[in-house]
Amino acid sequence: MGVLVTGGAGYIGSHTVASLLERGEEVVILDNLYQGHREAVLGGTLVEGDIRDTGVLDDIFTKHSIDAVIHFAANSLVGESMSNPGKYYENNVYGTLSLLEAMNRHGVKKIVFSSTAATYGEPERIPIEESDRTEPTNAYGETKLAMEKMMKWFEHAHDIKYVSLRYFNAAGAHESGKIGEDHNPETHLIPLVLQTALGKRKHISVFGDDYSTADGTCIRDYIHVSDLADAHVLAVAHLRRGGTSGIYNLGNGQGFSVKEVIEAARKVTGREIPVQIEARRAGDPAVLVASSKKAREELGWNPSRDRLEDIIESAWSWHQHHPDGYGGKDNK
Repeated sequence: MGVLVTGGAGYIGSHTVASLLERGEEVVILDNLYQGHREAVLGGTLVEGDIRDTGVLDDIFTKHSIDAVIHFAANSLVGESMSNPGKYYENNVYGTLSLLEAMNRHGVKKIVFSSTAATYGEPERIPIEESDRTEPTNAYGETKLAMEKMMKWFEHAHDIKYVSLRYFNAAGAHESGKIGEDHNPETHLIPLVLQTALGKRKHISVFGDDYSTADGTCIRDYIHVSDLADAHVLAVAHLRRGGTSGIYNLGNGQGFSVKEVIEAARKVTGREIPVQIEARRAGDPAVLVASSKKAREELGWNPSRDRLEDIIESAWSWHQHHPDGYGGKDNK
């Protein structure tokens, strides 16, 4: 039996595909390559298409022996979701409905879902636990929460079991150096810092240095992308052995401030990395750190790449060899 990975040419998706292939899984990747990269797919069968295309989905489930789906395909830019919420509901929510209906038609009963800490909104406590209130503050988080709820009702009606993985700040690159982080536009802190180290940006903007944290900058929970990939593989194994549906946070349980990330990047790269302080961004909580106790206990997840310097070093290695991203694309 095999695994269908939607959005498997994207950042976390491609690392998950690599993790599956390393374990001998048969993998089919469905990606429209809107944000994904053909060069990031290191094996398996790549189908270029969209999850909203029922014909493509039916063709995949008919031609391949699929018993589980890992679902990454979604738009994920917070700012864009606020200016164009319709795009996010149409792609994220309707796309997931299309996928779940196709799974039901073809008797595929297991799905692992790439969710987000944005489902929580402003945290009511730190570290965040799965039972905490979910009140998203942006359309992106709202659509992800709607997708989670949809899976719950499909389980009720059609016995499709699901694992939803809510994670925080993915970072780093594969140890092979062949795949890494390449978004356009880039919005994540670590690649932006490393692009500054490479001279592709004049400075790194720090949005607010007056938060109620030790150095005044926001604190976030960074997880190595390969540790995240391993969690998706473990979630598939959990469902295959008859495990129950559930929601799990994925985080290191420790946070690093923006200034700490920049200082660690200076240490790793040996570069100056100029900084410019900007006004706070609306909706940025001071601290976001997750408790991953449940994932450790129930899925057997044990992240092993949790040193900030190691995460940045793996990312730096990839960025040095791909300064303009995949295929010579420029991330400016």
